[in-house]
Amino acid sequence: MAEFKEQLSQLRLFIETCKKDVNVLHLPELKFFKEYLESLGASVPSKSTQQGPKTTSNAQKENSNFGSTVLDDEIDDGSANESEVESDIELDNEGVISPDPEEPHEMGGDPEAEVSEEDQDKADEKRSEAQTAIGDGDYEKAVQLFTEAIVLNPGAAALFAKRASCFLKINKPNACIRDCNKAIELNPDNAQAYKYRGRAHRLLGHWEEAAKDLATACRLDYDDQANEWLKEVQPNAKKLVEHERKYARLREEKDLKDRLARAQKLREEREAAAKEFEDTRSPFADGAAPGGGGGGMPNISSLLSDPDILQALQDPEVAAAFQDISQNPANILKYQNKPKISSLIAKMAQKMGGSGGAAGGFPGGFPGGFPGGFPGGPSA
Repeated sequence: MAEFKEQLSQLRLFIETCKKDVNVLHLPELKFFKEYLESLGASVPSKSTQQGPKTTSNAQKENSNFGSTVLDDEIDDGSANESEVESDIELDNEGVISPDPEEPHEMGGDPEAEVSEEDQDKADEKRSEAQTAIGDGDYEKAVQLFTEAIVLNPGAAALFAKRASCFLKINKPNACIRDCNKAIELNPDNAQAYKYRGRAHRLLGHWEEAAKDLATACRLDYDDQANEWLKEVQPNAKKLVEHERKYARLREEKDLKDRLARAQKLREEREAAAKEFEDTRSPFADGAAPGGGGGGMPNISSLLSDPDILQALQDPEVAAAFQDISQNPANILKYQNKPKISSLIAKMAQKMGGSGGAAGGFPGGFPGGFPGGFPGGPSA
């Protein structure tokens, strides 16, 4: 029953492939199937000579910088008009197939375990039989034989790479990638593993990953087929890299504008807060008098002519406070919560403003003090 389900899964995958590319039905190997369909009354479309369909693919791919000199030499770094950059790009997805199910398969035991000479010989026999199956075009059987060899010798990277090539033949790119990952884990310099993994990525439409792996395969051990496969994926991979670079530049510019805008807003808020503080300060908070003149006090007689001010200054507490403030204008803060004194200060400030008071406030005290000192207060 399990085998039947596997066959159904493969059949569905095959039908999906035919839907995407009708030319598959015209392959010589499938002549028997085409004739069978026609015997049932089906009409098989004629072989198409046009290029495969061009589809739209989202260009926000991760890890776009894959470090391949084969690709980087061809990438155009010329500046583009960012306003014309679109969110999607057009890729040629001819030959892309549906992914095979992510079903685990036998990966052998501990690759570090010591393999006996007997098991090594048996594994070599299975490998030889698998090669014969490949020659006969029986890739399913080859997969089974390579699996038996892997169980006997799980540390052999070449066995995983060979089985991966068979998975490619039966349109199981995900299974191929898993085997190649294992082969590379066991031997990072296995060029065949990079080659087959690159091809599997190409079948899945992973253009950048495909270009990276195929370029690595050619660098480790040049192979004409790997180079041909690399040339096949380069146009799409190049489009994706250029597109990502443009968007990276746009994102950097946007981030810079946002930072500048935030800094400008912060400056404006600070300036507004400073202005508000200045507007709400007491007229004597920094020793300055409204209407500021060139220094010194206004005419003292303008203050002494006000009977309310004279009356208030008769109070020893008020007189002492004004003597304190005249010696150090900052001391005015001590009297802000004393209505008797703060109200008098406000009234004097009003009179001083009207008569062109000094910007220096009471520097060094009232010039010469009030004649004879503050009325009711200590003598000057």
